[in-house]
Amino acid sequence: MRNILVAASLIVLSSSLFADEPDLVIADFEGETYGEWKVTGDAFGPGPARGTLANQMAVEGFEGKGLVNSFFKGDASTGTLTSPEFTVERKFINFLIGGGKHENETCINLLVDGKVVRTTSGPNDKSGGTERLDWQAWDVADLKGKRATIQIVDMAKGGWGHVNVDQIVQSDKRRGNQITRREFVINQDYLLLPVKNGAAMRRMKLLVDGQPVREFEIELADQKADFVVSSDVQAFKGKTLIVEVPLPTDSTALDAIELSKSAPAAMESEQRRPQFHFTSRRGWLNDPNGLVYLDGEWHLFYQHNPFGWNWGNMHWGHAVSRDLLHWQELPEAIYPHQWGDWAFSGSAVVDERNTSSLKTGNEPLLIAAYTSTGRGECIAFSNDRGRTWKDIATNPVVKHGGRDPKVIWHAPTKLWVMAVYDEQPNVEQGISFYSSPNLKDWTFTSRIPGFFECPDLFALPVDGKADQQQWVLYGADGKYLLGDFDGKKFHPAGPKQQVWHGNFYAAQTFSDAPDGRRVQIGWAQGIIFPGQPFNQQMTIPVELTLRSTPDGIRMLAWPVKEVAAASQQKQLATVLSIDRLKLPAGHLSQVLPSGSGLELFDMSCELELQQANKITLTFRGTPVVYDVKTHKLSCRNVVATVAPVNGRLGLRVIGDRGSLEVFANQGQAAISVGYAPADGDRGFSIMAEGGEATLINPQFGDLKTP
Repeated sequence: MRNILVAASLIVLSSSLFADEPDLVIADFEGETYGEWKVTGDAFGPGPARGTLANQMAVEGFEGKGLVNSFFKGDASTGTLTSPEFTVERKFINFLIGGGKHENETCINLLVDGKVVRTTSGPNDKSGGTERLDWQAWDVADLKGKRATIQIVDMAKGGWGHVNVDQIVQSDKRRGNQITRREFVINQDYLLLPVKNGAAMRRMKLLVDGQPVREFEIELADQKADFVVSSDVQAFKGKTLIVEVPLPTDSTALDAIELSKSAPAAMESEQRRPQFHFTSRRGWLNDPNGLVYLDGEWHLFYQHNPFGWNWGNMHWGHAVSRDLLHWQELPEAIYPHQWGDWAFSGSAVVDERNTSSLKTGNEPLLIAAYTSTGRGECIAFSNDRGRTWKDIATNPVVKHGGRDPKVIWHAPTKLWVMAVYDEQPNVEQGISFYSSPNLKDWTFTSRIPGFFECPDLFALPVDGKADQQQWVLYGADGKYLLGDFDGKKFHPAGPKQQVWHGNFYAAQTFSDAPDGRRVQIGWAQGIIFPGQPFNQQMTIPVELTLRSTPDGIRMLAWPVKEVAAASQQKQLATVLSIDRLKLPAGHLSQVLPSGSGLELFDMSCELELQQANKITLTFRGTPVVYDVKTHKLSCRNVVATVAPVNGRLGLRVIGDRGSLEVFANQGQAAISVGYAPADGDRGFSIMAEGGEATLINPQFGDLKTP
């Protein structure tokens, strides 16, 4: 018994000798001021911030109520924050950090004898990202007993020119992340990854034969996921793939990753998914890219973050359709060249003449021109109808300060033309033009100022007369010029005009469309879908034409004929069986009762304005208002100007689950807005003010769910 007691005593003594010492807090920034910390400059303000500052994205991940946040006067402010001297007494110094990744400029430093012996910057060095703080740690075992200070630095200006820091603690336990790995033998098509919105952003690598084949940021779920995303790994069948990601030591996030024969299925939470506007199966989308028609398929490539709800990780997503309304999403088409070198916007064409000499096999050759953010304007090619793509060896083909190449074939000169957004120091933003005989070798020809991002360039007949065509030069904001293009220079024929208004940006038209059609799709910028596994949508496809109007030649945008084909005319009330409905002034006409209308609809009518000074049409609780005196058509604070024709205004309104689109006078003006109507409100009402008006031939199409 005595020996057992002695052994037990030795175990207790051993445990006490080697037990971790309690943590020592250097700073938690919970006070009103910085106390004894020394402040220089104006970046850090008079004391710790209480979370998010003005004009800053939401700051998350800090502890308690306060933190260091050098966004006090925005990214342009600079300064330093230095602690009192302290003794290093533990193995590690743990801290929370977020903000900009500018080496030596947005960072936290450990100084001994006035010299920096440890330094860590924030995680963000590009557009997007989050303001979330995450744990980092310094191993300082070799510095025990030395006197040291902490210095928090913000000497950067411009994007992500700030740093966030909290909870600096000495500890015998590391709180930072460590590289964690898991191996998979690839015997199925997809790697499924769980995502939790708002979780810490992790930089994940997928490695094969020791080399990274995918690299991206992901809010990896450590507990219950909001949704599951996937990475197509068919190219690595039979090989061992290693998933590598920095994670806290107690994380179990990798355990939830699995292989699957299919991409993630639709979730029960997707009730708000639009039915006639393209959304990606998972993740964020923005600019349409590479719109091209080939052998019965309309190809929609687009800016895509396959791994999260927010912007980031820019790939070229890919979907195809045979009717411009029902889309089949395919695997990612163009992946980032390497970490941080994203696949930004661009265009695609069919190289029918094989001018590039890149064709192999019997399929038509597709060429994509895109911006590689780390290289410049690049060319990729596909010999299998756009399913797989390869870069040419001589990329980049154009290197300049810009992005978003639009490539067309210019028949009169028998050359390819690239219109590309161009930025130069101290010069107005604009579009540069290049020409090429083979899509590989490009020569600068001219530049036109006054445009920003995502150009489009095409010719259209005026009033359907091919011998009276004009060229259209388009920018991301929807403003366009009419004029002449000789293959080298664009010659404007007048000032800029505009068709689209509201949630609309970075539109592109399809190359090689049949029957001379000029079909356009835009990004419905800012239409969001909280709580869904997808975010953002495209606008309804429209056909563009040039028409003579009393104000001159104008471009019109009208929903493609395929929309009308999908719209099943339905008599919902006796009102719809008559041609005309008188609208007495101030009287609300409930054309469709709230509970008996449509969820998805395509409504068209004419308004005979008569004595009215304002007419309000309300679709499922959302008003569309026409001011007769000012000719202003508005919906949800979006306003377009359109004049009546012979005292009448023609309207067409398309309603989906996330948006309303309003077209006036056969497309002289178009409005796109986001809306989320109440499920129980499916009505349509109309009211004239200031005098009577008439609703003529209202027709409602029922856009059936595919």
